[in-house]
Amino acid sequence: MQRENALPVNEVRRAARSSRAAARTAALKRRRRLERVLPWLVILGFFLVWEAAVRALGVADFVLPPPSAIVQGMIKWWEPLLIDAAHTLLSTTIGFAFAVVLGIVTGVAIGASTLVYRGLYPLLVAFNSIPKVALVPVLVLWFGVNTVPAIITAFAISFFPIVVNVATGIATIEPEQRDVLRALGARPLDIVRKVGLPRAMPYFFASLKIAITVAFVGSITAETVSSEHGIGHLMMAASASFDVPLVFAGLIVTSVMGIAMYTIAAAIEKRTTTWATRGQNDLENGGH
Repeated sequence: MQRENALPVNEVRRAARSSRAAARTAALKRRRRLERVLPWLVILGFFLVWEAAVRALGVADFVLPPPSAIVQGMIKWWEPLLIDAAHTLLSTTIGFAFAVVLGIVTGVAIGASTLVYRGLYPLLVAFNSIPKVALVPVLVLWFGVNTVPAIITAFAISFFPIVVNVATGIATIEPEQRDVLRALGARPLDIVRKVGLPRAMPYFFASLKIAITVAFVGSITAETVSSEHGIGHLMMAASASFDVPLVFAGLIVTSVMGIAMYTIAAAIEKRTTTWATRGQNDLENGGH
């Protein structure tokens, strides 16, 4: 009799556990759908508030154009926008690529060697303290009015964050761990390659997502005075003719390119450093 009563109780418990698991799964799916939709809702709400505020306050287009006027400008000037955006993207990507390669090499050298750190780091800090806008006139004198100043400025502004983060990641190897690895016969190069570089990857990708966005700042800043192409040049020409909607169109195109490059960097980070983001993924999944 007791066994017969126990069976329904066990079935009820299993059903309750299944129900709770199904509820957690459904809640997780709703949360993920909300996370995918929420950025678009925020952007849409921002532009709607912008449009309503400009029209309600009667702000002139040459002061702050509404989003509808910006869209009209983008449609009207879509071809120059596309061509200049391609120039900006190319110069930014080239400068950023050089910054990544040289930043990794320099960061590894600084993080692995105290001697290199003491010799190079003060120079890097001094160089990073120079406003990159001040470099543009010098670059124009050296290279003329072309895309080279934009490439160099994009490189200069994105190089330092990569160096610092890679060096920090390499330097996280504990002295005790170094001693153990050396006792086991590992060479300094092996320690850096097999332990230091994997540890530096999360730091590297954190700097990568910052550097790619500021690289656009550098290239567009240089294009305003040193190029006949690019979004920076387009915005300066539009500003000279008081075409403010086109100026804002250039800003929006730049933002879209920055978001796209950031998303690519984040996707690469997720695929290559899964071990480092496992805790974050578990937290997003509700701890399961």
